[in-house]
Amino acid sequence: MGNQMDKLSHLSYAEVPTVDPNGVDTEEGSRIGVSYIFSNDDDELEDGCAVDGKEKDPNQEEKQYDQRDEVECAVYNRDECIYEKSVKSAHLEVYSPENLLNKCKAGDLVEFVATGQFPHWAVYVGDFQVVHLHRAEVKNSFLTDASQGRRCRVVNDLYKFKALGPDMVVQNAMEQVGLKDRELSWRNSECFAAWCRFGKREFKLGGEIRIGKQPYRLKVVKSDKHSHTLEFQSLEDMIMEKRRNDHLGRSAVLRELAAHFSSVEEIKSEPGAD
Repeated sequence: MGNQMDKLSHLSYAEVPTVDPNGVDTEEGSRIGVSYIFSNDDDELEDGCAVDGKEKDPNQEEKQYDQRDEVECAVYNRDECIYEKSVKSAHLEVYSPENLLNKCKAGDLVEFVATGQFPHWAVYVGDFQVVHLHRAEVKNSFLTDASQGRRCRVVNDLYKFKALGPDMVVQNAMEQVGLKDRELSWRNSECFAAWCRFGKREFKLGGEIRIGKQPYRLKVVKSDKHSHTLEFQSLEDMIMEKRRNDHLGRSAVLRELAAHFSSVEEIKSEPGAD
């Protein structure tokens, strides 16, 4: 099947015409990409609530982290790879919060992960503390408290942008502490933490104008030889889809893609279909 570019059905984004999935206009004809038009904050889960917003069963055992369910992907801005996650990478190893404290340096990006949950990002600012966007507020917390029992890892190398100096990263983070609700310029914890480290306005709400060609491509790895590609008009929109995939997990994402391609083939096989 190779790399493919098709329409996926999600309630949280609109479909817009795009061009060649490889980013090269080699032929005429529109394709389908995605652009988020609304969403709830994926870090806004209340205590005692499951990822679907329903109340958790107190007798239900919490899900653990399983690296085999990580969604491998890469992100391109036109021809430049700006993000890559592979389960073969050593930097994806996770630790308990207590053990990670021995590996963190001021200015590091920390990701908290658990199967079936959105990943939560934070900036390590030293003295066992992080700054993170949580429940529509930028907070300064102890790393162990921010983890909420999840495993964690340092993820400085996922994004390929040049990082600011550690002092500037910490300053960016600390200066935002206390901002909340309408004062915020980031849609989720990942956008906030990445902005602190790289200083790029593209991580902010409305940092890019969503008009015309879609320069961002999210390549989801299905197997060693096959992948699926979606196009986006902004880095912010791409991050929303990437995080949705992380929330679902590899098995669910592959099932979703299989169901999508099956429905496409059924439509093509209907009498009168083009």
